[in-house]
Amino acid sequence: MKIYLQAKRYYDALQSVNNLVRDARKVQHTILMLGNISGYYVNNFQKMLPDPNFTSAELSAIASGYTRILEDANGVLSDLKQVVNITTLSMTDKDRMDVVDDCYKEMKRLKNLTAYYTNKNISVSYLCAKKKGDTERVVAVYGDGSEKYW
Repeated sequence: MKIYLQAKRYYDALQSVNNLVRDARKVQHTILMLGNISGYYVNNFQKMLPDPNFTSAELSAIASGYTRILEDANGVLSDLKQVVNITTLSMTDKDRMDVVDDCYKEMKRLKNLTAYYTNKNISVSYLCAKKKGDTERVVAVYGDGSEKYW
């Protein structure tokens, strides 16, 4: 019985470390996804600015959409920061892991939303260019269908 209890304590300690390592990776991936969201915005919006298929009002609306997504992502990062902060002692390890998991899932949703939003905006430009017979220019700027989904 004594050996069983020692083995159980050892296993529980290993499991705890494993969960903490897994959550540390999720924290890292969550932060990296914020970089991906910013990258979508910076790289693609810069290409949209000189695009004649967008009016200034449309560009303003597109920028507003990106800003909203970035604000939401920043909120997720703030939630994550509260959990990672050691001074938040009232939380159990399970509570912390749940919050880290929720933040990871929400940031992943926002990253996917940003990709979808970007691709939909590019598809608007492509459709306008198609009506004008100017698809080569759009493909040169944004890439062809094999590189991007429109």
